[in-house]
Amino acid sequence: MDEIAVDETGQADLADPVLVEGLPGVGHVGKLAAEHLVDEYDDDTTLVRRVHSEHLPPKVTVEDGLAGLSSAEFHAIETEGRDLLVLTADHQAQSNEGHYRLADGFLDVAEEFGAEEVYALGGVPTGELIEDYDVIGAAPGEATVERLEDAGVEFRENEPAGGIVGVSGLLLGLGDRRGMETACLMGETSGYLVDPKSAQAVLEALEELLSVELDYSDLQDRAEEMEEVINRIREMEDQQSSMELPGDDDLRYFG
Repeated sequence: MDEIAVDETGQADLADPVLVEGLPGVGHVGKLAAEHLVDEYDDDTTLVRRVHSEHLPPKVTVEDGLAGLSSAEFHAIETEGRDLLVLTADHQAQSNEGHYRLADGFLDVAEEFGAEEVYALGGVPTGELIEDYDVIGAAPGEATVERLEDAGVEFRENEPAGGIVGVSGLLLGLGDRRGMETACLMGETSGYLVDPKSAQAVLEALEELLSVELDYSDLQDRAEEMEEVINRIREMEDQQSSMELPGDDDLRYFG
């Protein structure tokens, strides 16, 4: 097959659309957020492009016995705010080269639909379970930074540490080189579990930026299920802590 093959699965006439990307990553935050957008606007959503590539994992997905080649999908969504072109997938590329090739291909599709603005969604790991979920931002342009700050997005020095890896990072850099306005919204997450609460925090920031309206009932139901898992983890941690006797060094620090 071709290195990248784009199948036309539908058409949509979008007005000044925004590309919103959410692929698998830390806490599956971006993927959850993008899929929630598609589900919420189900009646106003059209699957317009399906992207196959040799850079995706060599596998088919199977649902109810039906097999389909690994792919990424573009969903066109008409809203009362900004129209959206939402990119979702079950996998990312398997190599550095593949990430570059796919990111370029995704931007080609975005330009085909007239998108000049890009939001990549993802998670930033904290390494610990958290209660309050901040959204961290990254953007190449100062004007974009100011606009995101007005929407409650935080910009922190040297965070995320190590930069943004994968398609989310490349959409910022490559999109900026094409003259697009690009930004990445990253919800804080432990990094241990699938995190619906972090996905909701990211979507709430996106609501403010794009004047869209969302219901979070489904995400909140999933969050309650994950909360049960988290509570069990905390109970196990407490049990382990109670079994450990503090040494002299442990008693020197209080915080």
